Parts: sequence; structure tokens; C-alpha cells
Amino acid sequence: MEIILLERIEKLGQMGDVVSVRPGFARNYLLPEKKALRATKANRASFENQRTQLEAANLERRSEAEAVRKKLDTKTFVIVRQASDNNQLYGSVTVRNISQAITEAGFTIDSKQVQMGTPIKTIGLHPIRIQLHPEVSVTVTVNVARSEEEATIQAEEAADKKSDSTSKESAPSQEAADTQESTEILEN
Repeated sequence: MEIILLERIEKLGQMGDVVSVRPGFARNYLLPEKKALRATKANRASFENQRTQLEAANLERRSEAEAVRKKLDTKTFVIVRQASDNNQLYGSVTVRNISQAITEAGFTIDSKQVQMGTPIKTIGLHPIRIQLHPEVSVTVTVNVARSEEEATIQAEEAADKKSDSTSKESAPSQEAADTQESTEILEN
């Protein structure tokens, strides 16, 4: 089935592209969500007449999403759950739980915007992708822990590991500088 895209769809096309998709995908997702129109002559003409308005509305929504992305970037959200001694959760953390945690922190996020392959079933820090706009996404960190104190400890450990990896990267250059210095002393 041929359709006209009304917005950018990842791995499919840009706004205004006429693409061929499976009928079920068009009927069940793209058309009801108003992300596309059937590619008939009347719809093509209608789309061309409204193209500038659609592009302006898309640009406005994108700029709003960029502003939210700047605020959300590098944020960590804590979710407290019960878990066993081997760090397996009794249950799981789902898309809905993550969207609720982000909304409680003061951001308006729908559960459809949270991009996650499988539910979280272990304690720890998990990177989660949030699709704010078809062209704008951000990765936030979800800290799943048994308590607030454990969440703080996990965050500190992650920061320590990050600082250790940066210091290891700078250490070889320091060793090279020391070697350079010692060879200069020997030559003199």
C-alpha cells in the first residue's frame, strides 16, 4: 500500500515521501495515528496545499522537543523496587514505570515515547532512550535499586568507574612524558 508520510518515521522516510508499506502497518498504525495519508491523487494535492503549514508545525514541535532534550540530557531517575539477594527484581520495571518516574520529576512524557527493548529485571543503572520527536531523542539513566540509599551508592560507584576510566586514559600519556623526560636527562 502506498502512503504519504506526514512526519518523519524512523527507517521509513521523511515528511512528504511516498512510500510503500504493508497494508497492516498502514491500517493499524500509520493511518490511525495520523502519521500518513493514503497516496491518492486527492490526498497528494491536499498534502501539497498544506505542506508549508505541516512543516511549520513540525519545526515548532521539534524546537520544543530540543528544549526538553537539553533539560533531560544526563538526568538520572531512581526507581525503588524489591529484589532478591542476587539482584533480580521481584517483577520488572516497564515503560509505564519509567514514564511515571519522569513525569513525577516534572517532565511530560508519554509511555509511547519510552524506547526499551525488554523490561528491566535487575538492579543497577540502565540507559533508556526517550523519543521526544521523530527527529529528537535523548538517553536518560534509570537507577533501579532496593532503596534510596542503595541508589545513591550505585550512582557514586558509576561516577567512580567513569573517573577511573578517564584517569587510565590520561595515565599512558603521563608515562610517555616521564619517559621522554628521563631520556632527555640521560642525553645531557
